[in-house]
Amino acid sequence: MHPPPSPAGEPAAYRKAAWRLVPFLFFCYILAYLDRVNVGFAKLQMSRDLGLGDIAYGTGAGIFFIGYLLFEVPSNIILSKVGARIWIARIMITWGIVASLQLFVSGEHAFYLLRFLLGVAEAGFFPGIILYLTIWFPSEYRARMVAWFMTAVAIAGVVGGPVSGAILEAMDGFGGLQGWQWLFVLEGLPSAAMGVVVLFYLDDSPRDASWLDTEEKDLLMRRAALDGERRLGGAEEHTAGYAMKNPKVWGFSGVYFLVVMGLYGISFWLPQIIGDTITSDERAIGWISAIPWLAAAVAMVLNGVHSDRSGERRWHVAAPCLVAATAFALSAMPQPGGWYGIVALSVATAGIMSALSCFWSLPSSMLGGTAAAAGIAVINSFGNIAGYVSPELAGRIRESAGDRMEPVLAMFSLSLLLAAFATLAVTPVKQPQSNTRYQ
Repeated sequence: MHPPPSPAGEPAAYRKAAWRLVPFLFFCYILAYLDRVNVGFAKLQMSRDLGLGDIAYGTGAGIFFIGYLLFEVPSNIILSKVGARIWIARIMITWGIVASLQLFVSGEHAFYLLRFLLGVAEAGFFPGIILYLTIWFPSEYRARMVAWFMTAVAIAGVVGGPVSGAILEAMDGFGGLQGWQWLFVLEGLPSAAMGVVVLFYLDDSPRDASWLDTEEKDLLMRRAALDGERRLGGAEEHTAGYAMKNPKVWGFSGVYFLVVMGLYGISFWLPQIIGDTITSDERAIGWISAIPWLAAAVAMVLNGVHSDRSGERRWHVAAPCLVAATAFALSAMPQPGGWYGIVALSVATAGIMSALSCFWSLPSSMLGGTAAAAGIAVINSFGNIAGYVSPELAGRIRESAGDRMEPVLAMFSLSLLLAAFATLAVTPVKQPQSNTRYQ
């Protein structure tokens, strides 16, 4: 048993680590998320140029997650063996290249293939970062660190909407390429470039960090070891097999699936909703789409900070899901639409992201070692099947309903309602206080 570390200097050490790592990882995730969901903006022109219907678009948007699912667990286990620096760099370089190659899409089959390969390339990035944060930050800091990191999803929406809309409008026809082709190139190549930067910037653990002094390294390493010993009882519980057999891993996978259904409903269909109900101007669609994500950025950080301070996790996931379910239900009402719908979707987006900001503190509090790498990857992989199901199902429902979004939004409402009840079912009523300080 490692001796409890002295709390002297702890806040300053973790503040130093947070400022060094989280903004950088935050920016990397912005690039990742933009390359994953910018197809929602590309659709505004691709559907016209390539003759893609809603079902074909939904299939292509979602098939990304099939490649993601197949390679997520092995990717995260490799990261746990070779270290985050090399493996995150590899992921970013390959996904940036594949994302840019989408400019060559000429029909449905090429669209499906490149979206699948993009999922293969990106597999392991998000769960790898979640695993990486557990190496640096113990449980009482983790919800806020994950919240700040995941705010990148919201900021990608805030920044990506206006930027994507501007690229579509300003670059359309330039150099013989359509606006959607420039969109893939100009948002893909920066990811590959950042992958090279990762090789020189990230450290695999506090032990390798030249920017920490010896006392800070020792404090962070001992705190990480103590946090791991608190989570686990025996050596067997460090293994991948333990994670795969643990029913709570699969319970959390189900919760994550239901929340992600709503997340990718917003991510892949928000530009279309705005185009249908407010304006067809692509630049304006970009700016308006930033509103729900800006609301989410604020809400998720507040929820994560409050969860860390209170030590409560269960209701900090379930309650935002209930809020999002209610907001989706209101947005599905047949009139009035337009700006009323954007307000409702802003509340729904804030609820989804607030739930996700605390969600990962639940499984990461019970797994360590290889079990953490495998368990986090399993949950993320299974949950992200919703990334395929959500746009595919939404496209089919929308076409069968005569291009109406109300039935689709009602489906997202049901998914978030079930997520709230599933969270309460899979987590214990009385949770250990994760914000305990060790004296």
